[in-house]
Parts: sequence; structure tokens; C-alpha cells
Amino acid sequence: MVVAILSGCVSFQFQGGFMFKPFLIVAANIMVLASCSAQNNDTEQAGTGAASFGRDTIKIVGSSTVYPFSTVVSERFGRKYDFGTPVVESTGSGGGLKLFCAGIGAKHPDIANASRRIKQSEIDNCASNGIDHIIEIQIGFDGIVLANSRKSAQMSLTLRELFLALAKTVPGVGGQLQPNPYQTWDQINPGLPNVNIEVLGPPPTSGTRDAFVELAMEGGCDTFPTIKALKATDKAAHKVLCHTLREDGGFVEAGENDNLIVQKLNANPSAFGIFGYSFLEQNADLVQGSIIDGEQPEFAAITSGDYPIARSLFFYVKYAHVGQVGGLAEFMAEFTSDEAAGAYGYLGEKGLIPLSDAGRLEMRERAISLQNIAL
Repeated sequence: MVVAILSGCVSFQFQGGFMFKPFLIVAANIMVLASCSAQNNDTEQAGTGAASFGRDTIKIVGSSTVYPFSTVVSERFGRKYDFGTPVVESTGSGGGLKLFCAGIGAKHPDIANASRRIKQSEIDNCASNGIDHIIEIQIGFDGIVLANSRKSAQMSLTLRELFLALAKTVPGVGGQLQPNPYQTWDQINPGLPNVNIEVLGPPPTSGTRDAFVELAMEGGCDTFPTIKALKATDKAAHKVLCHTLREDGGFVEAGENDNLIVQKLNANPSAFGIFGYSFLEQNADLVQGSIIDGEQPEFAAITSGDYPIARSLFFYVKYAHVGQVGGLAEFMAEFTSDEAAGAYGYLGEKGLIPLSDAGRLEMRERAISLQNIAL
């Protein structure tokens, strides 16, 4: 690694996007790096410093699942640093990334939270609006649960049964596709309760919805050999069949407010809701998660990958805003710190399932080096 003093700043030479320097020393330089970024941008853009954006508070949008984690980090960040407390808005992953990719400047968000990885189409949208450098930080894992009120018995389902309950079109006699005929759970499996199928879930803009249809619905869909074979011959038709949820009342879009779903489940013990494991943890006195393919939605099963509906959580930072809005580098450092995201960090108390130590350190170095995303 080469270190040079340029205009009062420390300049680092990177290889392959990573900083080859002992981590503890790198972490100590986070304040210097933030200062350098601001000074370099001032030099290159003729005085477009933080004041030129018209705000000095970080603006965050995106996933309702990541929202509580981002909010806790923002509150601690506001107390710890002289910057303003970041403003966090829950818009859903898709909605947040759309806002994030709309442009560069004061009116556009600095960070987008996401409960699934950014899509190539979203990166292309960002690029079309001048955003060609995005920093991707994975913060941990989460499981998606099918939960119901503790006033009712815990449900045990297979992915196939879950698909048959919620898909718009399902295989019938002889494998012929038909509109979903199932109105009660016991019509799918006599061992399930004789109650109406009613599942409250997130809208299409939600990362939880994206991950659920990919992991749970497609997972159950592909237990039918003829449908799984369709993926090799007609990927688009396979996706439509496996990912399209019923619209006859069996599945009900309940918005981005997961706390509202929990309240509705408590009021209606026959209904089920789809949301992240963190909300299950926070409301364990009111709701319980269903067993899926024999696995309880528990910390160890999600971390190991044994629980079949698990996903990664992310946030994305707009490189062009680093140095223009004060505190972005420090915010990334706080979010990836051992105190926050480590095995015994304060985000674990909110239900975040952390990365391994090696994984977290990799994300921290990525944040410090401002590494551009690579899909």
C-alpha cells in the first residue's frame, strides 16, 4: 500500500477495491478519509461542499425490514457525532431504490435500505441518472416468517403447501393448471386446520415481498417436477406462474407497516401475516412463527441456512453524496462497527442476525474504501 500526503489529506492506494492495511489502523483513519473526500470534492467541483446541497442531515429511504435497524443506528449516530440525526423513511425496498436512483443532489436520498439485493435494472436506472458509483453494504440476515396470533395453534407447513395456499394458479388433477380453488387450509392437507386461508402480506414495492415470492413461492412451486422443468424452457412463464399471488382474498396486501400486520393478527387469530424475523422477535408475546419444512424460524436455523425462507439485508450509499452531505462516511463506520453489528452488538437486540466477524470486517473495509458495487 502507498500512503502519500496530498493537500493535507492522506491518500491510499487500493488494489481490487480493497484496502491492504491492518483493519485497526484503517478504522482509525475513517475521520481522515471523510475529510479527504470532502476536500477532494471541493477541489474537483469548485466549491460544491456540504453547504452546496442545502442540508447537513443524511436522508435515508427504503425497506421496512431494515428501517428499525437503520433508525437505531441513526439515533446513536446523532448522539455520538456533531452531525444531525439522519432522517429515515420506510418506503419499501423497491420504492426506496427508485427514489435513490432518481438523481444526485439535495432533494435525493443519500442511502437506500433494502431487504434484498439491488437488481441490475435498478443499477441501470441509477446510471441513467448519473449515479455510476454505489457502495453496497450487507448488514446481516433476516428470516421471513408466516406468523399468527398466539391465541391460535402454531402452524407447520411445507413450501409446497404454502405455494398451494397463496398462488393465483396451481396444478390440479393430472397436473393441469387451474385457478386456485383452495379456500381453507384443510382443503390442501386434511391435517391442517379447517379455517379460511387469509394471509396479510406486503405490497409489490416491498423487498420482503420480492424475497418471499423468490424463496417461498418459487421453492414450493418447484416441488412440482413439470413446473420446475418449465424454468429451462420458458423462464418468463415459470416466473409468472411461481411468483403471482392470488387476488381473491386469500392473500391481502397490507402495506409496508409490519407493526400494523401484527396488530391485525392479534385482532384476528385465524389470519396469518408475512414479515421479517425481527418483527417476530419484537412481538413474541403476541405472535408466533410457523414451522416451514420442519424448521422453526429461529436465530440458529436462519444463520445456518436450514430455515428455507432467509435473506440478506443491505443498505446502499450514493458515492457522489459523500463529502457533500456531512457524516456519510462516519454513518457507514457506525453501522458496520462491532458495537452495532457484531455478534453481541446493539442491533442484535432488535432482531438482526449478524454476519460472521470476517463478513462484517469485509463490509467495514468496503465502506471505508468506498468500493463501487459489482454484481
